[in-house]
Amino acid sequence: MKRKTIIHLFEESVKRYRDNILVWEKQGGEYRGITYREVSRLVMKFAGGLMDMGIETGETISIVSEGRSQWIITELGILYAGAVSVPISTKIDELPDLIGRLKHAQCTTIVVSKNHLKKILAIKDKLPHLKRIIHLDTIETAEREITSIDEVYRRGEVYLSVSSAALLMRSEQVGEEDPASICYTSGTSGNPKGIVLTHKNYITNVEQSSAVISIPEWYTSLLILPWDHSFAHTAGIYTLMKNGASIASVEVGETKMETLKNIPKNIREIKPVFLLTVPSLVQNFKKNIERSIEARGRLTKVVFNIALAISCYYRDSSSNKTSIGKFLVKPLYTLFDRTIFSRIREGFGGRLKFFIGGGSLLSLEMQTFFSAIGLPIYQGYGLTEAAPVISANAPGRFKLGSSGIPVKDMEIKICSEEGVSLPPGERGEICVRGENVMKGYWRDPDSTREVIREEWLHTGDLGYLDGEGFLYVLGRKKTLLIGDDGEKYSPEGIEETICSSSPLISQMILYNNQSSYTVALIVLDSYQVKELLKRKKLTLGDERGQRLIIKVIEEEIKRYRYGDRKGTFPSRWLPSAFSLLEEGFTEENGLLNSTLKIVRLKILRTYKEKLEFMYTSKGKDIYNSENLKCISRL
Repeated sequence: MKRKTIIHLFEESVKRYRDNILVWEKQGGEYRGITYREVSRLVMKFAGGLMDMGIETGETISIVSEGRSQWIITELGILYAGAVSVPISTKIDELPDLIGRLKHAQCTTIVVSKNHLKKILAIKDKLPHLKRIIHLDTIETAEREITSIDEVYRRGEVYLSVSSAALLMRSEQVGEEDPASICYTSGTSGNPKGIVLTHKNYITNVEQSSAVISIPEWYTSLLILPWDHSFAHTAGIYTLMKNGASIASVEVGETKMETLKNIPKNIREIKPVFLLTVPSLVQNFKKNIERSIEARGRLTKVVFNIALAISCYYRDSSSNKTSIGKFLVKPLYTLFDRTIFSRIREGFGGRLKFFIGGGSLLSLEMQTFFSAIGLPIYQGYGLTEAAPVISANAPGRFKLGSSGIPVKDMEIKICSEEGVSLPPGERGEICVRGENVMKGYWRDPDSTREVIREEWLHTGDLGYLDGEGFLYVLGRKKTLLIGDDGEKYSPEGIEETICSSSPLISQMILYNNQSSYTVALIVLDSYQVKELLKRKKLTLGDERGQRLIIKVIEEEIKRYRYGDRKGTFPSRWLPSAFSLLEEGFTEENGLLNSTLKIVRLKILRTYKEKLEFMYTSKGKDIYNSENLKCISRL
């Protein structure tokens, strides 16, 4: 019987694809590939080094590093040694948060890159279980606890020369029900939990993911999402590995911003066939495209918008092969695709076929935009507790606005508040059962019992299944807007849609807790604000300019209440007042989590006074002095 372990998956791939490139990494100014066979050799040396250092079965070892070849090597080495990987987000800079995760996981070893060594050294004395630190880069240090990865390799080589049988025995003892990783997710509430995913959880979800979208061995993807998260783990690293494909890492800069700025350049260099993404990254891609078009002048923008409209019409009517409209617009569509959209696709390397979307809800408008330019986003749905993929759209089987068809070999049902299974079309909580569902929360049996009942994982997300089996995700139960009459509504769809359609609004969060009207916290796109004022020959310090910006935002929201988008959302849940914020929601301030989802409850606590202010007569006036002052400071 085949063992469902990551070790077995890797060994099978090495046998079948040993000379294929597994990892592309920037070295000396250019990308260099490392084959499956070479990665395997380094994995064995690292695992041997861990054994020589006294690592025992079941020990927890943390990885605090950006995506790179050693990330894969060290994680696989950890698993071969019978230990458990604890990937930690590199974006956690708050030391109490970092201490909390590492202490809770009882990590005995931390594998860390140079950009994050300083914060690990700052907290090492507060980690009672910590015995050793392994550094991935060449550094000079007097710290006794620090061992370089080269030293681990050296010790591993010596160990394997005399005790290779011991490592083989250790790796063969790893079972499919054993924990492979503990993934910490703050979710959207800000309360981190350690999600225990077994080898079977990962392998099951890799097989499920591979059945959704075919991944030939010649595929390459630049992994732009955090490697510590299960979406990158499963849909990125292990699904590509199973199929003999290649993973490329983003060139690491000296700062996080420098690393982010490397992404567009690295995409052009690697020429990926597909990209994993989340709404915030997609939104940035879209805004960069729009800025590029605007920079070419008004005529180019007009032509681009016409091309978009033609492409949307053509692609929408393409399902009807006898469509006269399709026949009539095809010449224009072909012209625009060759002259405009192909150039945009070249900016993504020229080989990109599609995106796979995860994370939070992606607006229909955003999906339509990328479909029109020939880069469809196959939106999926999942959560770390399900390893994480639950459903996904795929080529030849997709519906815009949906999260696709549930994966194979997994049961799904929509439940009422009373726990009754609901028929297609009715909305309730999404519940799933299958071998991809987590073992539980690390050292937290009470929380585990809350979400896993009779083997069913209660996701906490609201949604429904349509008559064809496509899943539609509406939002989190805990984030619902509540009207003064007790009616409830999920805010995520409104927030994402308005942010996608508005050039001025970068981020938005809605709030209503049993009140007669809904309010919003809004973060402006400072670049677009300044560009608009420049065109109007106004400045940030000019009150006329400040009022113009507020007026434009008001009109954009009114489109959904009275204008061309009326009926898209119920009017009562659109904001009647809004407060502008000087600081955006970021990972640095803790208002975005490591997967770039907003931490809603923390935001609401942070801006409690602003929320209360909007329910006063002064605050309901959107032209209040606080909003004017915020614009002046952009």
